[in-house]
Amino acid sequence: MTELIETLKSEVDETITRLKKKKFRVDPLAGEHFSKITSLMSSAYKRHGFILERAILERLKTKPQFEVWEDRTFHVPKVADHIVDASLDEPESIIDTEHTYQEKEGFRTLQIDTIVYDKSKKQISAYEVKRGNGKHDAGKRRSMLRDLLCVQVLLKSYGKKKGYEISTARSLIIFYYGQCSLGKPFSLTKDELDHHFSYSIVKEVEEVNTHFRKRLFSLLSA
Repeated sequence: MTELIETLKSEVDETITRLKKKKFRVDPLAGEHFSKITSLMSSAYKRHGFILERAILERLKTKPQFEVWEDRTFHVPKVADHIVDASLDEPESIIDTEHTYQEKEGFRTLQIDTIVYDKSKKQISAYEVKRGNGKHDAGKRRSMLRDLLCVQVLLKSYGKKKGYEISTARSLIIFYYGQCSLGKPFSLTKDELDHHFSYSIVKEVEEVNTHFRKRLFSLLSA
């Protein structure tokens, strides 16, 4: 068993346990057998997204050059929203725009799946991780872009407040399976990760995917 699988084994096992306990409604057309499969797979897709997030996060933590963490309460002030709203039609125009990061009651918050500080480049990067096996509708794409750009304008200040020397900051979304709801320079796919991080990511994440798939298929065939 690889180091990354060992790290995530308990989470995969807990996911399988929750799927085992899942109640499902029998569809009159599908019958009990296929209704169960449909229900379990629908839930598995959603939970697989979380496993991907964790696998990428934990793999990146093993690169000595990086400091890596997640932030479930990244604060966004209204002024950042206003800056971004004015630039949604030309999002690349505010990549170099910066605003002071503060944590205050009343600010809306975002969950950032992975934040990476590259010690050699003095670069801080924020990543949202999505399965990327289908594209989102226009409303969701606009919301995703808005949040991504809010992180972009606050990220450099955020890093400095944490005590890091920051030269550059960037905010991106990883659409793992390649169906990108946002274009470049705001998106990455599985095929780009190893080059982007100058580190082996995909092989190790796919080993976790294989482990999860085997556990899932055993459940489906039970």
